[in-house]
Amino acid sequence: MSMLLNLGMNIKKYRKAKKLSQNQLAELIDLSREHLACIETGKEFISLRKLFLIADVLEVPLTSLIDFD
Repeated sequence: MSMLLNLGMNIKKYRKAKKLSQNQLAELIDLSREHLACIETGKEFISLRKLFLIADVLEVPLTSLIDFD
């Protein structure tokens, strides 16, 4: 599995754990829902700045999002 897909799956897992929809998370980090959906499916890249914002909003350490083991 690609690292992009693993990253997206981790974002989705923590987003769902916080009971946030894609729309809600996208609004909180100033991103379109479509772009977030593509990130979660490993089809798009994400900036490091947005990745830090996601970690903050989801209240998880950045290392949890990039843990691919």
